[in-house]
Amino acid sequence: MRLPALIPLLLMCAATAGAGVLDDARQAGALRVGLDYVPPVYKGGMKFRTPERIDTVLAEDLAGQFKLKPDLVGNGPDAARSFRGARADVVLTLAGDGEAPTADTVVIPTGYSAGGMAIMRTDTTIKKWEDLKGRTVCMSEGGPYVGSLASRYGAVEKVMRAPADALLAVRVGECDAAVHDDAMMKTLLKLPEWKKFSAQLAPTGRRQLVLKVRGADAADLAALRQAAARWSDDYWAGVKKKWANDVAFEVYLDQNVPDCH
Repeated sequence: MRLPALIPLLLMCAATAGAGVLDDARQAGALRVGLDYVPPVYKGGMKFRTPERIDTVLAEDLAGQFKLKPDLVGNGPDAARSFRGARADVVLTLAGDGEAPTADTVVIPTGYSAGGMAIMRTDTTIKKWEDLKGRTVCMSEGGPYVGSLASRYGAVEKVMRAPADALLAVRVGECDAAVHDDAMMKTLLKLPEWKKFSAQLAPTGRRQLVLKVRGADAADLAALRQAAARWSDDYWAGVKKKWANDVAFEVYLDQNVPDCH
């Protein structure tokens, strides 16, 4: 093949090599977002449930800002591995304080952080985390606290489908406590119907929700940082309020028996 015939092919290869993850996403029409837990797809006839994790809301908002559909994939045990084989374009994951990113990954803060907070009836005898030993604690499937309370405090964990199910179980006396993100619980407890269930244990294990981007494409990073700048305190206040109202309504619809006295 003569040199002039090779030039278009070489230019195409160079463009492909230099393309960032957002270019790939635009070609696919969807942004692949890695999540620590991907909720089951809602199907007709199912009882709708608001998921535990707030990262699904962020994934939809992020994809929407680029006029793309969100394609949610599971991160697996190690969020960094989700980039291998181009499985995810970007990753949303919880990160502890001081956690260092890998060399080929850039971390962008989302502005959201939370720790596990237990809520109970106001007349509970549980006053500290250690009091959960032998007590039944409800939590949500896919929640970041599953397994930790049994191993650390000897609690009897009861994993429910979603937050509404776990919180309803506390209201009707099936569980001694429910553990969820304090950022959401503090908003929920502002609702008058939750006053009788406002006893709480101080949050533990606080972590940040971060956006991880593979590679170092300057255009990608600039665009994603601009998208993340939208997630201000006002944005999060709206997300928390909607989450709390939606979950409270789901509990209300399902509560066919009076609160346990």
